Amino acid sequence: MLTWNEEYQLKRRSATKALGAVHSGDRVWIQSGCGTPSVLVEALVARAPELLDVEIVHMKTLGNAEYTRPEYAGHFRHRGLFLGENVREAVAAGRADYTPIFLSEIEGLFESGNLPLDVVLMQVSPPDAHGYMSLGTTVDCTLTAARFARVVIAEVNPRMPRTHGDTFVHVSHATALVETDHPLLEMHPEHFTEMHLRVARNVASLIPDGATLQTGIGGIPDAVLTCLEDKRDLGIHTEMCSDGVIELIESGVINGERKSLHRGKAVAAFVLGTRRLFDFIHENSSFEFRTVAYTNDPFVVAQNDRMVAINSAIQVDLTGQVCADSMGTRPFSGFGGQLDFIRGAARSKGGVPIIALPSTAVRGTVSRIVPVLEPGAGVVTSRADVHYVVTEHGIAYLHGKSLRERAEALIAISDPRFQQELEDFAVRAHYLERKAAAVCA
Repeated sequence: MLTWNEEYQLKRRSATKALGAVHSGDRVWIQSGCGTPSVLVEALVARAPELLDVEIVHMKTLGNAEYTRPEYAGHFRHRGLFLGENVREAVAAGRADYTPIFLSEIEGLFESGNLPLDVVLMQVSPPDAHGYMSLGTTVDCTLTAARFARVVIAEVNPRMPRTHGDTFVHVSHATALVETDHPLLEMHPEHFTEMHLRVARNVASLIPDGATLQTGIGGIPDAVLTCLEDKRDLGIHTEMCSDGVIELIESGVINGERKSLHRGKAVAAFVLGTRRLFDFIHENSSFEFRTVAYTNDPFVVAQNDRMVAINSAIQVDLTGQVCADSMGTRPFSGFGGQLDFIRGAARSKGGVPIIALPSTAVRGTVSRIVPVLEPGAGVVTSRADVHYVVTEHGIAYLHGKSLRERAEALIAISDPRFQQELEDFAVRAHYLERKAAAVCA
């Protein structure tokens, strides 16, 4: 029987040779985010002339996603489960597909056979003394994908941090190992504006000491983290973390001491950040990485007392419907974990489910509180699920409220330049009577 080290040596391949395991008609899963295995992806694209009808499946990856370019039509087709900027144009042009799905339910597609996988491409740390390689920055759905695919190709990179939790793949489980040494792809924090800070301050006012946080991607979530320095004993249970958590952990604001689930641990499925964050999570036992099927399970989320879910939106209509994944009929991102965490926080003891957004877009010329969603826009969070909606102008609480009460509350936190237009529509739609509309002015 071979030792793991002997098996490792036998499985070493060049990227070109390893990707020879992909055949026409295969479905290939690519690890997402900062874990995107760029060397393996490049080798896959190089094989395009030899391949037909290969479906490439992933969430938000970093890098160019060249397989979505027009010249690769017929060779590759992408199926996006959460869209990044590198694939949006291809989806809009019809060269790629978008699948609306909760992050918590993606792994179930692999397990049930509804979305069977042939090949998994992933990036891992070198093996430890027992032959275990860590998925490092990005567990997401990749650990489960590797359990159900017939071929597992791992890019072994010494710059991938070793992280704790459910992150390990043994050498024996890999089909091929490709040794590389290059910087991981990074996602730098979005610059946030004074307007983002105004929204963030309103969000922070809803966060109690001892809360457990879920935050997403973008200017507002990053700004919220800067507004929490006066809080005490915060915890993390989230699908993703950014660089913004580092200062709060180092200062002791985030310590997990009052968490009711995984006390003392920051629980996440992946990180999106820079080398500074990668170094911070390396062998850091205060972090526990899990698959998104676990981190995003609403029943797990709800076990965290004082769970605060902070999510964003593209539009919110006057009844409280939230569009967060599309610009009209054009897919923009995905369902992600928004509803997973909104529902989990709603069922948490002392939980606070928040939708936070600027009141306007396009340099203040368009209201994001709208009479009705844009035609074709997808509803990610239903109006019955919405609790708090926060803009720079205030906080609206909608849960259990009538259409009249919702319209009044949302008009009050909209940009003043659009309030009359919104009130006029609300009257025409019989959400408000004219005298009630006057009260909102």
